[in-house]
Amino acid sequence: MSEQKRPTIPWMDVLWLLFLAILALLPPRAEIHKQLTLLAIGVVQFSEGWLLARVPRGGAAYIVLLKIALATLLIDHTGEVGINSSYYPIFYVPIVTAAEYFSPLGTLLWTALASAAYCSYLYPALQEYEITAENYGLLAIRIVFFFLAAMVVNRFVVENRRQIKLHQELAETLAETNRRLEQAQEEARRSERLAALGQMSAGLAHEIRNPLGVIKGSAEMLHQKLGESNPLASELAGYISSETNRLSALVTRFLDFARPLHAELAPAEITAVLDRALRSVALTQKDELVRVERQYEADLPLVPLDESLCEQAFVNLIQNAYDAMGTSGGTVRVTAATANNAGREGVEVRIEDTGPGVPAELREQIFNPFVTTKKTGVGLGLSIVSRIVDGHHGTIRVEAGGNNQQGACFVVFLPASDEAAAQAS
Repeated sequence: MSEQKRPTIPWMDVLWLLFLAILALLPPRAEIHKQLTLLAIGVVQFSEGWLLARVPRGGAAYIVLLKIALATLLIDHTGEVGINSSYYPIFYVPIVTAAEYFSPLGTLLWTALASAAYCSYLYPALQEYEITAENYGLLAIRIVFFFLAAMVVNRFVVENRRQIKLHQELAETLAETNRRLEQAQEEARRSERLAALGQMSAGLAHEIRNPLGVIKGSAEMLHQKLGESNPLASELAGYISSETNRLSALVTRFLDFARPLHAELAPAEITAVLDRALRSVALTQKDELVRVERQYEADLPLVPLDESLCEQAFVNLIQNAYDAMGTSGGTVRVTAATANNAGREGVEVRIEDTGPGVPAELREQIFNPFVTTKKTGVGLGLSIVSRIVDGHHGTIRVEAGGNNQQGACFVVFLPASDEAAAQAS
């Protein structure tokens, strides 16, 4: 069996019980009103947290008022004249409570109210006794100590709150720094994997491309020589040629993936690049079942771009959206708006479709090489897009679609400041 957690002893409550019990045992012990007032003070003190939870806005004021009233009642039953009661320090309880919950000005006002409640017993004392200047001085000393204790406690509380706030801000900053560090480490690991795969892909692609050229040339020669004399052999030679073309296209994609990226950035309008990419995909697809929606914010800032590379990236994303919706069709929504990412101003492009979307477990890996949701895909298209976005010092992520969480939404952020151009030079 697992060891059960031992209950924590509420030491402050125990001390309160001890102090109140000592006061109850001190004279006058036979004064029932005194004992009941001490009991009420204990009940208010123990129910303080409960009352604050139930009444978070005015609970502190109610607590201080109750303690002032009970303190005033206590000194009325612990001396022939309330102003002379030895229990006058009980007013430190509401004063310290006010210092814990209120600002310095609020603490001064509550202390003034507690002092006024204590001094209210001065009037009946004047009806029976003559108060000397020395006694007035003693009363003034007590009032001054009320204010002194209130401000000392309040200063400690305010400083403690400030330190807590600083520690919370520091903890949040550290958490954000750790998150960014983990993200940078993940991006560095992905870059290392991409670099290693790129080198391997480049070597394999060059080695494969040469024999493919020989196979393709031989197949075309066979097709020409055989002609109509051997239709079957001629047809097979055509198959060899067409499949060789497909393999050659695949090798070209590997080379594109392996080729070092050199983005030549220049300020440009990102909406013009998006429009060219949309037209390029529409010309190849010619799918009337797909509806394209454009939502461009007016007066977008210029973004440092390599227009050719950016167009290639957007073409890949838009083509994926078309492919995801398949023959059933749907809507491709392209939006562009100003945004702030990690303190950088820029433009955010969202390419959203109404297809089946990307499974949640693949969203963190979808930009890695050879990860794909297509049955016939190789998994390099989004890796190339990610490299292009990285080359523009931007970010890319995938989310669930906004149409009742249907479809996929690729979000690309590109910084609009001169920072990207400076880093690329």
